[in-house]
Amino acid sequence: MNNINIHIRKAKPTDMDAVFGLIKELAIYENAEDQVTNSVENLIEDGFGSNAVFNCLVAEVNQQVIGFALYYTSYSTWKGRCLYLEDFLVTESWRRKGVGKLLFDEVYQIAKETKVKRFEWQVLDWNEPAINFYKKYEANLDETWVNCKLMLAP
Repeated sequence: MNNINIHIRKAKPTDMDAVFGLIKELAIYENAEDQVTNSVENLIEDGFGSNAVFNCLVAEVNQQVIGFALYYTSYSTWKGRCLYLEDFLVTESWRRKGVGKLLFDEVYQIAKETKVKRFEWQVLDWNEPAINFYKKYEANLDETWVNCKLMLAP
């Protein structure tokens, strides 16, 4: 990382503008920009309000947010408490510089410290850079489960 000071920390409400920008960058990368209906205000309420439902880490350089990892506790009837990594992104100009590894390793450490039974996430089958990244961790890339969802009106 050539003497670049990359700092990983818990996100603050004031980081949500930058995080939302990264969320939109991720949606563009996944060819789904038109599907983003969330807002900075929702992120602040849902991450820091009285009924917070997610946690978020940010990677920053010189006080500029360059990446994020948003995760939450889920529950398995078979295993118990689990940690689900909802989204994880490093802005394009900072990729392949070790930032993603720092963020992912921090979430992985949180999973171990909180003694969850499973750490899980999804990756698109065409996202070769991400798949190759996860293979370095010897992650189980399970192709037997079909993702299902119902979209509810706002």
